[in-house]
Amino acid sequence: MSWFLKQKDRLTALHPDMSEKMVHRRILRKCGGYLEHAIRSSCIEPCSTEYYISSIEDITTRTKIGRNWYKTPIENKTSGKPISKPNNPQDRDHLKCHKCGSKSHLDNTCPKKTRINEI
Repeated sequence: MSWFLKQKDRLTALHPDMSEKMVHRRILRKCGGYLEHAIRSSCIEPCSTEYYISSIEDITTRTKIGRNWYKTPIENKTSGKPISKPNNPQDRDHLKCHKCGSKSHLDNTCPKKTRINEI
């Protein structure tokens, strides 16, 4: 895992007198939350860097902890451009404003003012 090695190189450059055990602890603190707990419980304390890296890779592949939840746009394989949804007005025919019932706009852009104490 290149991120772990980059963090280790950065910490050893900033603090050359820091022990390897302390470097590993500071890197694990950066992982945070469930991932940090899973790594600490899978590794016995005097571990090498390679063992930490392999355990991080195993944990992230098995449990999907630390993965990004946003979806990247799917690229078109022929042109390499992201595929976007067409913005056709026909697709929005079923949408209507719930405040006044008009199909020309939605709730957040309704021109009619709502009364707070309306019964």
